[in-house]
Amino acid sequence: MSSIYTFIKQAKQNGQKLLAVLVDPEKTSVNDVLLLSEKIKSAPITHILLGGSTFHGNHLDELVRQLKIHTQLPVLLFPGNHVQIAHLADGILFLSLISGRNPEYLIEQQVQAAPILQKTQMEVIPTSYLLIESGSQTAVERVSQTTPIDRTHSDLAAQTALAGQYLGHKLIYLEAGSGALNPVPTELIQKVAQTVSIPVIVGGGIRSLSAIQQAYEAGADLVVIGTAFEENPHFFETQS
Repeated sequence: MSSIYTFIKQAKQNGQKLLAVLVDPEKTSVNDVLLLSEKIKSAPITHILLGGSTFHGNHLDELVRQLKIHTQLPVLLFPGNHVQIAHLADGILFLSLISGRNPEYLIEQQVQAAPILQKTQMEVIPTSYLLIESGSQTAVERVSQTTPIDRTHSDLAAQTALAGQYLGHKLIYLEAGSGALNPVPTELIQKVAQTVSIPVIVGGGIRSLSAIQQAYEAGADLVVIGTAFEENPHFFETQS
Protein backbone atom coordinates (compact mmCIF):
# COMPACT_ATOMS: atom_id res chain seq x y z
CA MET A 1 0.00 0.00 0.00
CA SER A 2 1.40 3.39 -0.97
CA SER A 3 1.85 6.00 1.72
CA ILE A 4 -0.49 8.94 2.21
CA TYR A 5 2.24 11.33 1.17
CA THR A 6 3.03 9.31 -1.96
CA PHE A 7 -0.64 9.50 -2.90
CA ILE A 8 -0.70 13.28 -2.41
CA LYS A 9 2.52 13.75 -4.38
CA GLN A 10 1.32 11.55 -7.24
CA ALA A 11 -2.00 13.40 -7.31
CA LYS A 12 -0.06 16.66 -7.71
CA GLN A 13 1.97 15.18 -10.56
CA ASN A 14 -1.21 13.95 -12.27
CA GLY A 15 -3.09 17.23 -11.79
CA GLN A 16 -5.63 15.55 -9.50
CA LYS A 17 -7.05 17.93 -6.91
CA LEU A 18 -7.72 16.63 -3.40
CA LEU A 19 -10.20 17.71 -0.74
CA ALA A 20 -10.07 17.20 3.01
CA VAL A 21 -12.56 17.92 5.75
CA LEU A 22 -11.21 19.19 9.05
CA VAL A 23 -13.02 17.67 12.02
CA ASP A 24 -12.62 19.65 15.24
CA PRO A 25 -12.75 17.21 18.18
CA GLU A 26 -13.78 20.04 20.46
CA LYS A 27 -17.00 20.40 18.47
CA THR A 28 -17.48 16.75 17.55
CA SER A 29 -18.47 13.97 19.93
CA VAL A 30 -18.34 10.24 19.25
CA ASN A 31 -22.13 10.31 18.94
CA ASP A 32 -21.83 12.75 16.04
CA VAL A 33 -19.63 10.49 13.93
CA LEU A 34 -22.31 8.42 12.20
CA LEU A 35 -24.16 11.44 10.80
CA LEU A 36 -20.91 13.22 9.98
CA SER A 37 -19.61 10.14 8.19
CA GLU A 38 -22.72 10.00 6.01
CA LYS A 39 -22.12 13.63 5.02
CA ILE A 40 -18.48 12.90 4.26
CA LYS A 41 -19.28 9.86 2.13
CA SER A 42 -21.75 11.87 0.05
CA ALA A 43 -19.11 14.51 -0.70
CA PRO A 44 -15.97 14.36 -2.92
CA ILE A 45 -13.71 14.21 0.12
CA THR A 46 -10.45 12.28 -0.11
CA HIS A 47 -8.96 12.77 3.37
CA ILE A 48 -10.04 13.54 6.92
CA LEU A 49 -8.01 15.86 9.15
CA LEU A 50 -8.62 15.71 12.88
CA GLY A 51 -7.50 18.31 15.39
CA GLY A 52 -7.93 21.79 16.79
CA SER A 53 -6.02 24.62 18.43
CA THR A 54 -7.70 24.38 21.84
CA PHE A 55 -8.76 20.73 22.22
CA HIS A 56 -7.92 19.04 25.54
CA GLY A 57 -10.48 16.22 25.61
CA ASN A 58 -9.98 12.46 25.90
CA HIS A 59 -12.08 11.05 23.07
CA LEU A 60 -9.63 11.53 20.18
CA ASP A 61 -8.78 7.84 19.81
CA GLU A 62 -12.42 6.83 19.69
CA LEU A 63 -13.16 9.55 17.12
CA VAL A 64 -10.41 8.18 14.90
CA ARG A 65 -11.64 4.62 15.30
CA GLN A 66 -15.22 5.51 14.44
CA LEU A 67 -14.28 7.73 11.49
CA LYS A 68 -12.15 4.97 10.01
CA ILE A 69 -14.92 2.41 10.48
CA HIS A 70 -17.64 4.54 8.91
CA THR A 71 -15.78 6.30 6.08
CA GLN A 72 -12.82 4.08 5.10
CA LEU A 73 -10.91 7.29 4.35
CA PRO A 74 -7.39 8.03 5.62
CA VAL A 75 -7.47 9.97 8.90
CA LEU A 76 -4.63 12.42 9.42
CA LEU A 77 -3.98 14.17 12.71
CA PHE A 78 -3.79 17.96 12.52
CA PRO A 79 -2.60 18.60 16.07
CA GLY A 80 -2.64 21.84 18.01
CA ASN A 81 -0.14 20.41 20.50
CA HIS A 82 1.74 17.23 21.35
CA VAL A 83 -1.06 15.69 23.42
CA GLN A 84 -3.38 15.56 20.41
CA ILE A 85 -2.01 12.24 19.20
CA ALA A 86 -4.30 9.28 18.58
CA HIS A 87 -2.42 6.03 17.94
CA LEU A 88 -5.03 4.64 15.54
CA ALA A 89 -4.66 7.49 13.04
CA ASP A 90 -3.18 6.69 9.65
CA GLY A 91 -0.83 9.64 9.72
CA ILE A 92 0.00 13.01 11.19
CA LEU A 93 0.87 16.36 9.70
CA PHE A 94 4.00 17.05 11.74
CA LEU A 95 3.53 20.81 11.78
CA SER A 96 6.16 23.47 12.29
CA LEU A 97 4.71 26.99 12.46
CA ILE A 98 7.43 28.63 10.38
CA SER A 99 5.47 31.83 9.76
CA GLY A 100 6.00 32.70 13.44
CA ARG A 101 9.03 32.90 15.69
CA ASN A 102 7.66 31.27 18.82
CA PRO A 103 10.00 28.32 19.58
CA GLU A 104 7.13 26.52 21.30
CA TYR A 105 5.53 25.84 17.89
CA LEU A 106 8.70 25.83 15.81
CA ILE A 107 10.32 22.94 17.68
CA GLU A 108 9.28 22.46 21.35
CA GLN A 109 5.93 20.77 20.70
CA GLN A 110 7.62 18.60 18.08
CA VAL A 111 10.27 17.47 20.58
CA GLN A 112 7.52 16.54 23.04
CA ALA A 113 5.64 14.61 20.35
CA ALA A 114 8.62 12.70 18.94
CA PRO A 115 8.87 9.88 21.54
CA ILE A 116 5.10 9.40 21.42
CA LEU A 117 5.09 9.10 17.64
CA GLN A 118 8.04 6.69 17.74
CA LYS A 119 5.79 4.18 19.50
CA THR A 120 3.09 4.33 16.82
CA GLN A 121 2.79 2.97 13.30
CA MET A 122 1.36 6.15 11.81
CA GLU A 123 2.96 7.97 8.89
CA VAL A 124 4.68 11.19 9.95
CA ILE A 125 4.63 13.92 7.29
CA PRO A 126 6.84 16.97 8.01
CA THR A 127 4.76 20.02 7.16
CA SER A 128 5.53 23.73 6.97
CA TYR A 129 2.63 25.57 8.58
CA LEU A 130 2.13 29.19 7.49
CA LEU A 131 -0.50 31.31 9.17
CA ILE A 132 -1.87 33.99 6.82
CA GLU A 133 -3.70 37.09 8.06
CA SER A 134 -7.44 36.69 7.53
CA GLY A 135 -9.07 39.88 8.82
CA SER A 136 -9.57 38.78 12.43
CA GLN A 137 -7.61 37.06 15.17
CA THR A 138 -8.01 33.29 14.85
CA ALA A 139 -7.56 30.60 17.48
CA VAL A 140 -4.23 29.59 15.93
CA GLU A 141 -2.90 33.13 16.24
CA ARG A 142 -4.16 33.46 19.81
CA VAL A 143 -2.86 30.12 21.03
CA SER A 144 0.49 30.24 19.22
CA GLN A 145 1.05 33.91 20.10
CA THR A 146 2.50 34.51 16.65
CA THR A 147 1.83 37.17 14.05
CA PRO A 148 0.45 35.86 10.75
CA ILE A 149 1.98 36.82 7.43
CA ASP A 150 0.24 39.86 5.96
CA ARG A 151 -2.19 38.69 3.27
CA THR A 152 -0.72 41.20 0.81
CA HIS A 153 2.86 39.97 1.31
CA SER A 154 2.86 37.07 -1.14
CA ASP A 155 6.62 37.35 -1.71
CA LEU A 156 7.30 36.83 2.00
CA ALA A 157 4.90 33.87 2.09
CA ALA A 158 6.64 32.30 -0.91
CA GLN A 159 10.08 32.90 0.59
CA THR A 160 8.98 31.34 3.87
CA ALA A 161 7.46 28.34 2.10
CA LEU A 162 10.64 27.83 0.10
CA ALA A 163 12.66 27.88 3.32
CA GLY A 164 10.35 25.14 4.63
CA GLN A 165 10.98 23.07 1.52
CA TYR A 166 14.74 23.52 1.91
CA LEU A 167 14.43 22.42 5.53
CA GLY A 168 13.13 19.11 4.20
CA HIS A 169 9.42 19.55 4.82
CA LYS A 170 7.19 17.58 2.46
CA LEU A 171 4.07 19.77 2.47
CA ILE A 172 3.25 23.47 2.65
CA TYR A 173 0.07 24.32 4.57
CA LEU A 174 -1.30 27.85 4.03
CA GLU A 175 -3.74 28.53 6.87
CA ALA A 176 -6.15 31.43 7.25
CA GLY A 177 -7.51 29.91 10.47
CA SER A 178 -10.72 28.21 11.50
CA GLY A 179 -13.70 30.50 10.93
CA ALA A 180 -11.49 33.10 9.24
CA LEU A 181 -13.20 36.17 7.83
CA ASN A 182 -11.27 35.81 4.58
CA PRO A 183 -9.56 32.83 2.94
CA VAL A 184 -5.94 32.83 1.83
CA PRO A 185 -5.75 35.20 -1.19
CA THR A 186 -5.48 33.48 -4.57
CA GLU A 187 -2.53 35.72 -5.50
CA LEU A 188 -0.62 34.44 -2.46
CA ILE A 189 -1.50 30.80 -3.19
CA GLN A 190 -0.31 31.25 -6.77
CA LYS A 191 2.99 32.82 -5.72
CA VAL A 192 3.72 30.03 -3.25
CA ALA A 193 2.70 27.28 -5.67
CA GLN A 194 4.97 28.73 -8.36
CA THR A 195 7.90 28.95 -5.94
CA VAL A 196 7.90 25.50 -4.31
CA SER A 197 7.86 22.06 -5.89
CA ILE A 198 6.15 20.20 -3.03
CA PRO A 199 2.34 19.92 -2.61
CA VAL A 200 0.48 22.95 -1.28
CA ILE A 201 -2.46 22.65 1.12
CA VAL A 202 -4.84 25.58 1.66
CA GLY A 203 -7.41 25.91 4.44
CA GLY A 204 -9.40 28.37 6.51
CA GLY A 205 -12.27 30.66 5.56
CA ILE A 206 -13.37 28.60 2.54
CA ARG A 207 -17.15 28.75 2.48
CA SER A 208 -18.25 27.88 -1.05
CA LEU A 209 -17.57 25.58 -3.96
CA SER A 210 -16.38 28.58 -5.96
CA ALA A 211 -13.81 29.37 -3.26
CA ILE A 212 -12.56 25.79 -3.44
CA GLN A 213 -12.26 26.03 -7.21
CA GLN A 214 -10.45 29.37 -6.99
CA ALA A 215 -7.91 27.86 -4.60
CA TYR A 216 -7.38 24.93 -6.98
CA GLU A 217 -6.93 27.23 -9.96
CA ALA A 218 -4.40 29.30 -8.01
CA GLY A 219 -2.29 26.20 -7.39
CA ALA A 220 -3.59 24.45 -4.27
CA ASP A 221 -3.17 20.69 -4.50
CA LEU A 222 -5.35 19.93 -1.48
CA VAL A 223 -8.06 22.19 -0.06
CA VAL A 224 -9.35 21.86 3.49
CA ILE A 225 -12.90 22.76 4.47
CA GLY A 226 -14.25 22.80 7.99
CA THR A 227 -16.73 25.23 9.48
CA ALA A 228 -18.84 25.71 6.35
CA PHE A 229 -19.17 21.96 5.83
CA GLU A 230 -20.04 21.40 9.49
CA GLU A 231 -22.73 24.08 9.49
CA ASN A 232 -24.30 23.22 6.13
CA PRO A 233 -25.26 19.54 5.69
CA HIS A 234 -26.02 20.24 2.03
CA PHE A 235 -22.80 22.13 1.25
CA PHE A 236 -22.14 20.20 -1.96
CA GLU A 237 -25.79 19.99 -2.99
CA THR A 238 -26.98 23.57 -2.75
CA GLN A 239 -24.10 25.44 -4.39
CA SER A 240 -23.10 25.76 -7.98
